[in-house]
Amino acid sequence: MPWTPLPYSPLHETIWQFLCVASLVFGTWYIGWRWVASINYDALWFAIPLLIAETGSFIGLVLFTVNLWSAKSPVPGRLPASIRDCIDDPDTPDRPLAIDVFFATYSEDPELVRLGLQDAKKLTYPHPINLQVHVLDDGKRPAMEAVAREEGANYITRSDNVGFKAGNLRNAMAATSGDFILICDADMRPFPTFLEETLGYFRDPKVAWVQTPQWFYDVPPGVPLPAALGKWLGGVGRGFGRAFERVFGPVQIGQDPFANDPQLFFDVILRRRNWANASFCCGAGSIHRREAVMEAALRQWSDQVAAAAGRNERAARQITGEEAISGSISDVMRWQSALEEEFQPYKFHVSEDIYTSIVLHSDRERGWKSVLHPVVQAKMLSPNDLLSWTIQRFKYAGGTLDILAHDNPLLRRGLTLPQKLMYGSTFYSYLAPLWNIVFLFSPIVFLFSGVAPVAGYSLDFFVHIAPFLLFNELSQLVAMWGNSNSKGRAWYLAMFPLNLQALWAVVRGRKISFPVTPKDRQIGSYPRLVKWQITLVVLTLSGLIWGWVSFTLGREGYTLGAMIANTLWGTSNALSMAPMIRAAFWQPDPVYEAAIVEGPLAAQQ
Repeated sequence: MPWTPLPYSPLHETIWQFLCVASLVFGTWYIGWRWVASINYDALWFAIPLLIAETGSFIGLVLFTVNLWSAKSPVPGRLPASIRDCIDDPDTPDRPLAIDVFFATYSEDPELVRLGLQDAKKLTYPHPINLQVHVLDDGKRPAMEAVAREEGANYITRSDNVGFKAGNLRNAMAATSGDFILICDADMRPFPTFLEETLGYFRDPKVAWVQTPQWFYDVPPGVPLPAALGKWLGGVGRGFGRAFERVFGPVQIGQDPFANDPQLFFDVILRRRNWANASFCCGAGSIHRREAVMEAALRQWSDQVAAAAGRNERAARQITGEEAISGSISDVMRWQSALEEEFQPYKFHVSEDIYTSIVLHSDRERGWKSVLHPVVQAKMLSPNDLLSWTIQRFKYAGGTLDILAHDNPLLRRGLTLPQKLMYGSTFYSYLAPLWNIVFLFSPIVFLFSGVAPVAGYSLDFFVHIAPFLLFNELSQLVAMWGNSNSKGRAWYLAMFPLNLQALWAVVRGRKISFPVTPKDRQIGSYPRLVKWQITLVVLTLSGLIWGWVSFTLGREGYTLGAMIANTLWGTSNALSMAPMIRAAFWQPDPVYEAAIVEGPLAAQQ
């Protein structure tokens, strides 16, 4: 079953805001002290990179705090009975809403898409609506066309694959005319209540789209702690497991080995951008106002045409030496520019969803709004092997960094300051490997060399860092109540090779491709995908042995304070690598996997 969103609580929010402010105050105190009084001037080659990394990480914490500041969200209005309820124009005809449901597909199994089509036909609404379901097949497959026809859906394809998914959506928009567009991936299965939960927001004529959480129904549920311990230790293990859960709450062993469960992202991070009108579109599971998408695209296309024509006119004046170009020639240049510029309702980009969100949010004249609706309204499949997971996450990282490099939202006109801070938080998070790699290897450097990056691991050091770490942990615990913060933090650190690779690809100007995330589990294990994580664990464990032996022998630099700090630090780093290493060798429970694969098919029989 999908999660239940956390209810908004002013008391909870006040406690969180107090703790996060305390965390930032003590963090500022610590960072200031580090710059002024703690640098080891005998090892600047080590001290300065770590200090810069700490400062960069603290800036990220500030942005993250701004992101999570408030959970206040808009409340949907009464469900619109006609299109007049959604448009601020009294002359609009009083007619039922027209909804187009798009299933974008390329190479996915047609029978997988069939399940989504059948669910789309079950969408309910208390008022008359004109509902049309469409299959957008960039694979041009007769089998997919046959499934669409059998399920009563409109089949749409095209002669080329320009723009990939974004181009596929553009082509479908040209062939349809619904007031609202529900975007589904090939594996998405909407719940019957999708429209009833989302269309109420569109009573506000400024709402451009509503995003719903993406819930993966095939995520392994894990085994309850008492059962897992009982398997190994018998009755004693079950008793210990029950006692542990009474104190700390339910614990599932083996749950979600790939950290696919998106509750933390949707119910905490993206939901808390509603107050700033900065929740962005995540593709599948979103419903869009056609007018907003088309108008924003036309406005941007017009600006691009004008800019291109201006460049051509300046080039022509330089060639001819003329001070001005005649009106007829200028018109021709503008016409040529119009032919050359692509009209893109959804940006032709590997991260078309967030890119299109930025375009709509920056349209200050219309003031388009977005909403993250916190209640799950669809289910879909998750990457169930590390290879598929890596393909997906590389696309996320590379696509986001590519936008940062070529169309930085912080420099884009039209976005408000809160929106820029929210988008800045997203883009800044993908720069984290630049300082995470310093954090991961710093204890290893000390343990093997005895050289400390600080002037000394004295009482003064612990006095400054301890309150910051304490309040930071407490604030994160309260902010993410009901979610596992430790799992997200571990994967955030362990992804450093993947994110560095994406960053390096963008720096080199390499085009980020449009890979389709596989929907079927890829057979086998993938140790090559975690070679750097394994290397870091081995180096850390070896360093701990070397360091404690050196401390026992009384070697210079290996003080008790330094050993305690770096042992805790290094052990935490090594444990953070463990989930990803385990995921590389994880094999599904055959009984559970069969239930996921066969259950939906059996239900159709």
